[in-house]
Amino acid sequence: MDPTLTRRGFLPAADPLTRFPAGSPLEPLDDLGRDLPSLLEDANARTFLREFPIPRWPTDAVSPADLPALRLYYVRLGFVASGYVNQVGPAPATVLPRNIAVPFAHACRLLDRPPILSYDGYALYNWKRFDPAKPVALGNIDTFQNFVHLYDEHWFILVHVEIEAIAAEALAAIEAGANAAAANDAGGLDAALTHLAANVNRMAAVLRRIPEKMDPHVYYRAFRPYIRFFENVVYEGVEQTPMSYRGETGAQSSVMPALVSFMKVPHAPSTLTNHLADMRRFMPADHRKALEEIAALPDPRPLASADAYNAVLEAMAVFREVHFGWADLYIHQRVADPRGTGGTPYRQWLQQLVDETRGHKK
Repeated sequence: MDPTLTRRGFLPAADPLTRFPAGSPLEPLDDLGRDLPSLLEDANARTFLREFPIPRWPTDAVSPADLPALRLYYVRLGFVASGYVNQVGPAPATVLPRNIAVPFAHACRLLDRPPILSYDGYALYNWKRFDPAKPVALGNIDTFQNFVHLYDEHWFILVHVEIEAIAAEALAAIEAGANAAAANDAGGLDAALTHLAANVNRMAAVLRRIPEKMDPHVYYRAFRPYIRFFENVVYEGVEQTPMSYRGETGAQSSVMPALVSFMKVPHAPSTLTNHLADMRRFMPADHRKALEEIAALPDPRPLASADAYNAVLEAMAVFREVHFGWADLYIHQRVADPRGTGGTPYRQWLQQLVDETRGHKK
């Protein structure tokens, strides 16, 4: 496993770049990003954004040294594109104008991902630390790009960022457990699984904090619309056939798929699991590769004790139940909306995943 994963989880190896260098041709995007929440409050936002001279990413290839800046470019343009299409107030736009669509699609091709803002741009690359010497944790982190001025949106993103930071220990436990299983070391495997269960419980404890600073009405009405899917949108200058893409959703995080892959939890094939599999297209390419590597690890179930193995499954089920509870409070109780931001029938989906996780216990 890549050492970065066990040190940083699925967060970038270094803290995200938050601004382009002074004097860079890309620097105007920082000002546009800063002003975007105010612009989206105005009825003329789409006119302004259609006329804004968005600079193109300057190369047709990308090196590892370019990635921090390219990710920042993707964040800035991803927010602009979703803000344009899903602006609160008017009906969703059916055409993404050329000045946004062409540079955004180019950057997304370089990142090997569909041209829409996903979980990586909304959360994984969208944070900074107040004190770089302190952990990536609530109280020491903030976002640098948002759709609205309200702190509720910051909090929603930052809860996910801390969960991703905690997950680095989960990936380290997965690596330790896989090594123990390969060595037929039952004691070592149980120790790794015990650590893994405790780590997942820590993630669930952070997820429970969502209501502390996020009002359900603000979430549903003010910023959830901006992270919804694109449906039949023409990317002007890129593709004249209307395109549909899944919106930002926590289902695009690689954390839970990594746990499912390691624990070999069998989810029954269905339309819902097809949705889940499709979410991987919206993950960073290196995360997709990591999930393939984890799926190829030996099954820990035969060697593990029932207590240690089942503790991980129970922690996973509890995490999913907390998520289900917030989906019910923040979405279903607002409007009986059968689709989440990713375009999935989330209530039936989440309950299925909870039941099948517990059903795999020894």
